[in-house]
Amino acid sequence: MKDALLLGSEGIKKTILHGGSGDIPKFVTGVKVTFHFRTQLCDDERTVIDDSKAVGTPMEIVIGNMFKLDIWETLLSSMRIGEVAEFWCDIVQQPSEYDRESWALSDEERLKAVPVLHGQGNKLYKQGRYQEATQKYKEAIICIKNVQTKEKAWEVPWMKLEKMANTLTLNYCQCLLRMEEYYEVIEHTTDIINQHPGIVKAYYLRGKAHVEVWNEAEARQDFSRVLDLNPGMKKAVKKELAILNMRMEEKNEEDKLKYKGIQKSARSHLAQSLGRKRHLAKLFYSKTEKLWL
Repeated sequence: MKDALLLGSEGIKKTILHGGSGDIPKFVTGVKVTFHFRTQLCDDERTVIDDSKAVGTPMEIVIGNMFKLDIWETLLSSMRIGEVAEFWCDIVQQPSEYDRESWALSDEERLKAVPVLHGQGNKLYKQGRYQEATQKYKEAIICIKNVQTKEKAWEVPWMKLEKMANTLTLNYCQCLLRMEEYYEVIEHTTDIINQHPGIVKAYYLRGKAHVEVWNEAEARQDFSRVLDLNPGMKKAVKKELAILNMRMEEKNEEDKLKYKGIQKSARSHLAQSLGRKRHLAKLFYSKTEKLWL
């Protein structure tokens, strides 16, 4: 079965080689998609760049995950379960005109690019260019994840890559804190903690994010865990707890003012309502008196 069509994204042509079953799934954020893929050049030899079946491990992505290539979601969202399809993507830039993206690199090149991107991200962070820094960290993590999919989970090579990815993810979260993306920080640090519950920095950054959104109990719990894992951070934790106390006092004061405002508004509304009723009663009695004259 073959059926060529253009997807919604410009420059992508799809050909269905084998039809799937059922309706096209509606992917939501957090759904894990597992699939095999082969990446080839559009030359006469159809040179293979990457092949998950040759490696023996399928690719996995989580919809909505920040560390992904957007194109994967575009392609997968057009497919049914069990479908086999071929996608052709137009060339937009020549390799000499841009920094090669992670998907165009070999595994060796990807691993060599990681420390470079890491260093660039750190430099941008120190300059206060947080949005740009996040892009460098994300690109480095994509390089790591692409290589990691070819390693067996939890074995030494996989764990080495996992440690590198976690370090970069936490740097990414530091940028998010500066950008006031507190809930995203909580999400990513929680993912790390669930897999690796001994990483101090993950608890520390999550605690700071909880402080900013007034999650007092959660913040105190995270900072307590920080001290359990690293008592040497007592001074830093003490500072954060002081900020937490100040934040909670401010919030309590704001809540009191809001409550007073609601009460005042309610009393004003009640007074106006009673005033209208008295006015109507006065008019009624006035008209009644005139009627009986």
